[in-house]
Amino acid sequence: MTQPTLDRSLRLNSIVLFGLAYMAPMIVLGTFGAIAEQTKGAVPSAYLVALAAMLFTAHSYGRMSAAYPVAGSAYTYVRRAIDSRMGFLVGWATLLDYFFLPMVIWLIGATYLQQGFPGTPLWLWAVGFIVLSTILNVVGIKMADRVNFVLMTVQILVIIAFVVLSLREVYVARGASAWFSTVPFANKDTTLGAIAGGAGIAAYSFLGFDAVTTLTEETIEPRRTMPKAIMLIALFGGMIFVVVTYATQLVHPGGQFANPDSAAFEIAKTIGANLFAAIFLAGFVVTQFAAGIAAQASVSRLLYAMGRDGVLPRKVFAYLQPKFHTPAMGILICGIAGLIGLTLNVGTAVSLINFGAFLAFTSVNACVIALFIRRRHSGSPLGVLGYAVLPAIGVIIDLYLLYSLGGLAKLLGLGWLAIGFAYLVVLTRGFQRPPPEIDTLAAESDVEERAPA
Repeated sequence: MTQPTLDRSLRLNSIVLFGLAYMAPMIVLGTFGAIAEQTKGAVPSAYLVALAAMLFTAHSYGRMSAAYPVAGSAYTYVRRAIDSRMGFLVGWATLLDYFFLPMVIWLIGATYLQQGFPGTPLWLWAVGFIVLSTILNVVGIKMADRVNFVLMTVQILVIIAFVVLSLREVYVARGASAWFSTVPFANKDTTLGAIAGGAGIAAYSFLGFDAVTTLTEETIEPRRTMPKAIMLIALFGGMIFVVVTYATQLVHPGGQFANPDSAAFEIAKTIGANLFAAIFLAGFVVTQFAAGIAAQASVSRLLYAMGRDGVLPRKVFAYLQPKFHTPAMGILICGIAGLIGLTLNVGTAVSLINFGAFLAFTSVNACVIALFIRRRHSGSPLGVLGYAVLPAIGVIIDLYLLYSLGGLAKLLGLGWLAIGFAYLVVLTRGFQRPPPEIDTLAAESDVEERAPA
């Protein structure tokens, strides 16, 4: 009997849409108030700085996805480029990002719906999100791809409406000349330190551009498609963030709000009254649903890769549903974990996400440098700029972002790593043997693409 495998059906446009859905562009409006308050009214500048930082890491993800075109993301890259045990620990840390993110997405979406329909229980909406997302992902990546396209279209339309109504409000109040201003980027109260602090918050909006690497084995011509997709996702996401926050900052200069956490809703009512505020709320719900589909798909592929390597139990995590060829057990486990998320504090879950994400970003940049050193020793050197200088800059930036996280995030993250280290000791019998892996996977992964210098 032939062992089922993942189907290659995704093209560049589908990968980019999945990445953008994972990033959830409308979330930029949800964090607008906090960043405006931090930067003293220079949100677009914070996003420009964050975009520059993320592009370095996106470059490294592209290099590694071309060298090792298999599912697994940072976990797989560190296993192949550095060490299998280090790869396990990075994968374990990455689970904080992937595993907790769907829970947060579903919880936030349920909270918005509960606000829109007072009196309904939170769990009802959360279960609805989880069940629909799980069914779509089990049925197959093609079905999720089609639904994702529709949901992303709705989200983009709401964003466009927000920008257009914002510009109209500015035109009515101050004329067309007010559309062109440097004030949203800097004003008398703005400082470089404030913008840097805002960029640290804004960087969280980019989390997700890397997640599409877990779909590598379902991508057509992944060595060409995936590097392009990763850079396009980071670039398009950054452009959307800058344009939206520029228009929003024009409508509301400065960083003073009655409630920074709901600043975008205040502005939505200002530019479009209650009707657009309702549409805006609906757009947020759509955003959470689309992001939940993409996040659940990604974490299930990571669990599948770790199960296939034998790092996690094979019978559970390496199982593919025979009819749809999808990692059904991983998808279901992620859905169940979403129910557990109802008992968690959102702030705690988000802090864990940030720790895992920045540790993964740092590791992938380090992998490119390791690949550079390995190729240099083997007599087939790679370009110094693309494989040493740019990744080194990425390492420095990501370590700074990791260090800048709050004390609770670092404490919980280090605690999670300690648990992973203990499991690794058991798994390797006191480091007497490497973490297990499937021979065919190792053979496939160790054949590196001849990367351009």
